[in-house]
Amino acid sequence: MTDRTAALADAAIHLVATRGMRGLTHRAVDAEAGVPLGSTSAYFRTRKALVEGVVRRLAELEAAEVEAAGLTAPRDPDELAEGAAHVLDRWMSATRERTLARYACLLEATHHPELRDVLAHGEVSRARARAVLTAWGAPEPERQSRELVAFLDGLLFDRLVGAGALHAPEPGTPESRAELTRAVRSALRAVLGR
Repeated sequence: MTDRTAALADAAIHLVATRGMRGLTHRAVDAEAGVPLGSTSAYFRTRKALVEGVVRRLAELEAAEVEAAGLTAPRDPDELAEGAAHVLDRWMSATRERTLARYACLLEATHHPELRDVLAHGEVSRARARAVLTAWGAPEPERQSRELVAFLDGLLFDRLVGAGALHAPEPGTPESRAELTRAVRSALRAVLGR
């Protein structure tokens, strides 16, 4: 993404996180980004293109965080658990708005099938997990990677907006990361059968 489209997408992410998908309009993005009226529609001609821009930006930012945490090639389950806990905790605290926007986009796709192709970036997470589990000699990396990603996404959702949010330590704290690390380790043991 160019700097301009990234700035517009970031403004759109903020709107989706704070106002929901109904609050995502070209005019609202123009106002949020502080650009002249009509600027957003010059870069994202349709609402679908705007949602696609949001999803691409979310995927770009999430991929950078996953890579920075060393999750693309962890040496062992402990390193994966610690790295995943760090990323999940960050997604619940420092970048909470982005996570809320991602879930809003996923829910939008249930009502608008044409958006499902745009949201296929979840396949990237499963592919990464599959590669790691294959490298570790997992017997069924295809199935196991789906289960692992589903668990991590469910854990994130539960801690962010579900009942787990009421009982979990405050996101962004050492206690939160420690608890998340324990949960991810348990999931890895279950997935790997160890």
